[in-house]
Amino acid sequence: MADYQAPQTTYSISDLSKEFDITTRSIRFYEDQGLLKPKRRGQTRIYILKDRVRLKLILRGKRLGFSLAETRRLFELYDADKNSSSQLQTMLDLVEEKKVSLQQQMDDIKVVLMELNSAEQQCRNALEYNRLTQK
Repeated sequence: MADYQAPQTTYSISDLSKEFDITTRSIRFYEDQGLLKPKRRGQTRIYILKDRVRLKLILRGKRLGFSLAETRRLFELYDADKNSSSQLQTMLDLVEEKKVSLQQQMDDIKVVLMELNSAEQQCRNALEYNRLTQK
């Protein structure tokens, strides 16, 4: 029978840094922003499972385009309302806002690409005209 190994319950800043492939400076920044609240043993930060989960959520939110203020808002709602109904509704609202914003960015990118294609074609036509008229 294999030995049972209990899950890790505390983490050092270097443990989290390695696990999530980010710098310890980034983790300290999230702490300064009030998103992580490790316990202290002297100068040593002791992170618990809740801190690890929050760090994972911060990084996921960052990848999805959420600001740290939006992430903080969700954490505050969750801490205030363990029922989490208001957190879920806020999350849905933020997701909808993010989707609208991304759709607008996609529309803007399409317009810029059309303008760039037009400018490129005009340049090619002008070069071809110059080449033909300079013979």
